[in-house]
Amino acid sequence: MELAPQPRPGQKFPSEVKNSCIKAGVLVLLFPILNQAYLTLTRRTPDVFYHRSQISFPGGRQESNENLKLTALRETHEELNIKVEELTLLGELTPLYIPPSNHCIYPLVAASDNHPRFKPQPSEVSEVLEVPLDHLMDPGNVHREIWTKGEGKYIVPYYLFDQNKIWGATAMVIAELLAILRPFWRKKNIQTS
Repeated sequence: MELAPQPRPGQKFPSEVKNSCIKAGVLVLLFPILNQAYLTLTRRTPDVFYHRSQISFPGGRQESNENLKLTALRETHEELNIKVEELTLLGELTPLYIPPSNHCIYPLVAASDNHPRFKPQPSEVSEVLEVPLDHLMDPGNVHREIWTKGEGKYIVPYYLFDQNKIWGATAMVIAELLAILRPFWRKKNIQTS
């Protein structure tokens, strides 16, 4: 919740809305470039139904008789045309309820040994962002703004990367990932300095 907008509309958890929310699997994909770790994000096209033009993880709606891990992998393959069978699954992060679209997202973390060759599906993905984890770990890249929606005002925290504001559920998932990795990151940085 470290990067949740304040106040956050609809403070419900997926367990409270599991029978009424739209379940979606998303993939938190890590990969190396020249010994640095990167995170894969996408910018959705303005033509998709939910979260138009927003920065998100690859992923989408669960199909019937499909578990959420398979959903995240299938959607990532459809959106980015990468070989998901070559990924190493690392674990899951906390499910998150997104009130504006009534989605419950279930993040799956995976890693690729190599830099994937992304071929974005143009009807869904307008851009692939490759974000260095070092950039996200730097607290100087976390900003806050006051946004107005209707008559309400919200403090919206976001990660700034190349003029892109990574906010909302995507930022919240990243914050959890970084909280898990940070103790190991410090050790790595201490050993190399």
